[in-house]
Amino acid sequence: MLSKNIIKFCAFVILIGFVSLFTFNCSSGFPHDAFRSNANGILGDAEKSKDYGEPKVTGHIQDKAVEESSGVAASRCAADVYWTHNDSGDEAFIYAFNLKGEKLGTWRVPGAQNDDWEDIAAYKDKNGKCYLFIGDIGNNRHDRGQMTIYRVPEPQIGPGDKDASRQNMIFTEPALPIQIKDANFKEDAETLMVHPVTGDIYILGKSYKQKSAIYKLAAPYQTDEKTNTLQQLGPFSVPAIPDGTITGGDISPDGLRVIVCDYFSAYELLLPEGAKNFDDIWKQKPLIVNLGPRKTGEAVGYSADGKFLVATTEGKNPPVIVVERK
Repeated sequence: MLSKNIIKFCAFVILIGFVSLFTFNCSSGFPHDAFRSNANGILGDAEKSKDYGEPKVTGHIQDKAVEESSGVAASRCAADVYWTHNDSGDEAFIYAFNLKGEKLGTWRVPGAQNDDWEDIAAYKDKNGKCYLFIGDIGNNRHDRGQMTIYRVPEPQIGPGDKDASRQNMIFTEPALPIQIKDANFKEDAETLMVHPVTGDIYILGKSYKQKSAIYKLAAPYQTDEKTNTLQQLGPFSVPAIPDGTITGGDISPDGLRVIVCDYFSAYELLLPEGAKNFDDIWKQKPLIVNLGPRKTGEAVGYSADGKFLVATTEGKNPPVIVVERK
């Protein structure tokens, strides 16, 4: 997935005539700092969030099986537990780690398959039961008419689970598939979010040519063989060029903030004070949050208490990046 994304991005930049502004080396990743400073020069109204400090690397994911960390979610039931998964090319496995990057376990998800897993979200229901939502929503070739979100009860981690692997696997409870489609939803998507109170699901499209699109699936949703039709809320963009390559995101535990990322930075949206409709948040101006240099950034999320952000990248032994709120 890394090489495909880089090739498409470089082609896009050439087509829009920015070769004279940016020098890309596609074999070694994107020039994060140069691109962002130039983009800020072009997009003069881009504003950096004042709520966050500088990014820090707290560790590296030590599980050698994690080579394309494409999503990250903080457990809502266990302290210092974070979940990730690989992009397409892996089977249906999820991996747990802590902020030091130490391996906490590997789980096979029965009843699921990894066609193109792109993001993961954590959710705690009114009864205190914790779930993970895994978005099999990637569509690089734009030929998938229907996609799937898997809901699986979050595993409880034991002291011996760190020894589990893809060869010596342990299993989650069976996944519950949530089938989704929309007449216009034929684009790629890499961002899956679940509202912490309502359980509503949000998906953001990913595009190199136009703005992203916001899709919503309100709870309760049909499961198993029944298909859910997404509601399109409108376009969405971030202050970058291109402005629609959204690769990951999350909703804060209090439901008042949204964080999304592209390959270069993160962007936060704040729900207006007194707003009664969460969807008003999509009308707000995204504020830039610096995640530091990332090889290919496709994952960002809030901590379980909302006090900091956590991000990972694709590649072997990826860094665990933490950005604390001031």
